[in-house]
Amino acid sequence: MGLEERPIQLPNEKDKTHPTGTICVHAFSDLTYISPVVFLYLLKECYIHGTCKATMKFRALQQEVYQVLHNDPQPGPATFVIQCLYVLPIFGLYCEGFSHLIVSALRRFLKLGTDPADSLEAKDLATQLFLDIARGFVNHDERIVVKILEVFDIKLNNIEKAMYQVKERNECGCDAAKSFLEQYIFELIESQSYMVAVSLLEQFSIRQSRQSFLLSMIQNKQFQAAGKWATFMGKQMLCVLVQEYIDRNMLKHANDIIKKNNLRQEFPDVYHKSKESSLKKLAEKGCWEVAEAKTNSDRQLLEYLVNLAVEAGYSEKVDELCDRYSLEGFLHIKVPDTSYLHSRYLHLNKLVVEDINWVDEVDGLRNATCHFEGCKVVGVDCEWKPNYEKGSKPNKVSIMQIASEKTVFIFDLIKLFEDVPHILDNCMTRILQSPRILKLGYNFQCDMKQLAHSYGELECFRQYEMLLDIQNVFKERQGGLSGLAKKILGAGLNKTRRNSNWEQRPLTQNQLEYAALDAAVLVRIFLHVCSHSQPATVTGGHDKIDWKSHIVSHMDNNIKKSKKEIRSKKQLKAALIKEHCQSS
Repeated sequence: MGLEERPIQLPNEKDKTHPTGTICVHAFSDLTYISPVVFLYLLKECYIHGTCKATMKFRALQQEVYQVLHNDPQPGPATFVIQCLYVLPIFGLYCEGFSHLIVSALRRFLKLGTDPADSLEAKDLATQLFLDIARGFVNHDERIVVKILEVFDIKLNNIEKAMYQVKERNECGCDAAKSFLEQYIFELIESQSYMVAVSLLEQFSIRQSRQSFLLSMIQNKQFQAAGKWATFMGKQMLCVLVQEYIDRNMLKHANDIIKKNNLRQEFPDVYHKSKESSLKKLAEKGCWEVAEAKTNSDRQLLEYLVNLAVEAGYSEKVDELCDRYSLEGFLHIKVPDTSYLHSRYLHLNKLVVEDINWVDEVDGLRNATCHFEGCKVVGVDCEWKPNYEKGSKPNKVSIMQIASEKTVFIFDLIKLFEDVPHILDNCMTRILQSPRILKLGYNFQCDMKQLAHSYGELECFRQYEMLLDIQNVFKERQGGLSGLAKKILGAGLNKTRRNSNWEQRPLTQNQLEYAALDAAVLVRIFLHVCSHSQPATVTGGHDKIDWKSHIVSHMDNNIKKSKKEIRSKKQLKAALIKEHCQSS
């Protein structure tokens, strides 16, 4: 039958240095005498014996089918594919995937040009296939129906012709064909296959002006189908769709429809409402720089952003925006007083923190290290300047804050690394790798990876000992550290300055307090939990937390420890936890 075997070379996702993988495929040098059944059987064998992932195999086989269609299939490429679609249901589980595969390959093949005779015969056969699928005689996925209609450009007159040819004279005619299609589309709507139904309405230019259809799609969250159908129906239905989105406070969806269909004149206020909603979400996440960029220097939006900063008590951002954009009307605006903010959020005073120390030179670094070597438990956190450009590398970790029960030291890592890298390495090693200091963090293993990436020359950030990640202890993680603090200590953390510029020097007092609080609250949560019985909402109903099982260490692969050392560390963990909990 003129069959030859050859491998297709494919990228291997697991091995990026040697991007080769193989899939067993057949190159059909001559399809003149190959039947659709044999062709599909060999295609199935190729798929089964391929060594790549499913997506890679699909792409490779799609390319192979595209090439095969040049090898003179009879009676022609398009007709051959339709014949394959008739046969495919007998292949069971492979039917759906192979249907999309060969139709996609044909669509690509037809871009090069078509034989008129093959094209005409294929269209007639495809129309009949559509009728057989719609009547349930041939079992195919509904989505393949849309592809068949699109690829072969089947219209209402083709349906009429097909119905006439099978001598269904009692059904033939324009009205009968349209009624048949409407009934099929109604069944699709009943089964909530909205996108397929809309595609058929558009393909056959059937206009249904029922607003209930639109509402049904929105209620079932089929927003893409609703937009497609409203666009097909015209401006009036698009306006109805926008108003429905507005009434449901789905301003982003409304604004997308307005922009895509040039409806700003009909809905002048929606653009700003949508933007304001977006700005508020960004501000709540602390993404002030992104929010500022999203305003596109629109004065109305900038003023709204300033108001958000005022509400959040972010005085530096208020001054910064007013100065940059000359918003004189806001220069004398009052930010909520500190007593209001203290009532809403935790503050260092509530945590009995007495001192914040900024460390950017050798003496301070050594003093801080000596202080922590005398502590049994510390809280650790890091901050770095956010980078909002997609695909760009994250910025270096700017500061590391370490807190004991009453004191916080904030280390200027950038300056210390530039001035005294060896001393920084030694001091941080004495803290992070000490088996006698319990380090508390919140998702701090992620921070350690960022530290190692930022300061790869240093050994201190490549490994750690006795790290207790608070995030892993509690099952409920909604709201992050702020949410956990609120559940355990009664008040959350003000995260307004989370994404501020941590590379600016000097840091503002508010930034220093924010950074110190993130480390200090870890110590307070740990001590509070140790000294109180646990509420069921926090610990999943357990009265005691097995802290010991959550303590982790990470060592370089090159460093191997003896069983005696490992056993000794387990005993030390238990002793430390017991001592901390008893003392608290």
